[in-house]
Amino acid sequence: MKILAAYLLAVLGGNSNPSAHDVKIILESVGADADDGMIEFLLSEVKGKDITELIASGREKFASVPSGGGAVAVAAPVGSGGGGAVTPAAAEPKKEEKVEEKEESDDGMGFSLFD
Repeated sequence: MKILAAYLLAVLGGNSNPSAHDVKIILESVGADADDGMIEFLLSEVKGKDITELIASGREKFASVPSGGGAVAVAAPVGSGGGGAVTPAAAEPKKEEKVEEKEESDDGMGFSLFD
């Protein structure tokens, strides 16, 4: 990820085709170690491709990935044949339980912070 971020920073800085040296300089400037093999792999994958097109195609692929909990399905109330509207039952308000916090005590330690 850090190699990709450094590559994108170089592109954002105006270098449309960053070299391995450019990426390595960015990584070293923030104290990150740079794996030459991974840098070369990234550069071989993006060679000759437009970065905006790569990001756009990545977004399309990423949109199909599930992310998070399941969706809640809510059915709309069905009206009666007489034309009258059906109103949903009123939801009961939830009662909040108060949790009492115990105060920390230093009785067993034999000293106080402010003595």
